[in-house]
Amino acid sequence: MAYGSPATEADIEPYYTHIRGGRKPSPEALEELSARYRAIDGSPLTTVTRAQAAALGKQLRLPTFVGMKHASPFIADGAAEAQKAGIKRLVALPLAPHFAEMSVGGYRRALAAAWDGDLVFIPGFHDHPAFISAIRAVLSEALAESWPDQLFFTAHSLPARIVAEGDGYYDRLLESCRLVEAGMELPRWEFAFQSASTTGEPWLGPDLLEAVERSGARHVLVCPIGFVADHLEVLYDLDVEAQAFARANGISIRRTASLNTRPDFIKAMAAVVTDALRHASPAPA
Repeated sequence: MAYGSPATEADIEPYYTHIRGGRKPSPEALEELSARYRAIDGSPLTTVTRAQAAALGKQLRLPTFVGMKHASPFIADGAAEAQKAGIKRLVALPLAPHFAEMSVGGYRRALAAAWDGDLVFIPGFHDHPAFISAIRAVLSEALAESWPDQLFFTAHSLPARIVAEGDGYYDRLLESCRLVEAGMELPRWEFAFQSASTTGEPWLGPDLLEAVERSGARHVLVCPIGFVADHLEVLYDLDVEAQAFARANGISIRRTASLNTRPDFIKAMAAVVTDALRHASPAPA
């Protein structure tokens, strides 16, 4: 399961409306989002997610089904496809490493409403050794090209109220970063958030671009550890918006390669699924 993305520009308004719980966006907000998608020639997220699912199925020798949180094929569509195929026990893998009730919890609720068979739900994999190893691999490749002044790990920001609600999202993000650091040499690093929405309430910070400016670094490497595929938050927020910021400030910003269908990431996901099954309750007879 993944967040979802509009297949065409005509799909952006219903996609945005679904994210907003049925409330249509203003014309200005819709145009702003549409312009971002035009700037990257559309998001490849659905295509990448299908490829990840196919590669994972081949690795595990199991049938796989794809469901998106906010776009077709929806999570309910994937569940219906699995049911039609005669599946009795489903392993649910949101492609989001760091659990937050506001984000990953939404995948669980959508699937629970659509699936009444046996379910093994994987609530994140931020500390799984195979995932950490895959992150180290993309970091090693980037560091071999050049050594930056500053490394920033990033993930999608969420409303700051989740901290008061006791959600450990931020702690899980920092744990991932420290696990990565424990197994390799890294430049000076910080964690920063990206891709905050304008909703009229505070979101978790610091924001990446503010943190870059404050750091005074001239050569920056970004590792978007909270994302496992190319999509708007990577291709626009980092490859377009952050690059425009870098040019305006006379600095360089690079990012690590996305995990997408890298063999080490597919093997990592296979390990996550296998471990989840190993620790799950026995399947009903």
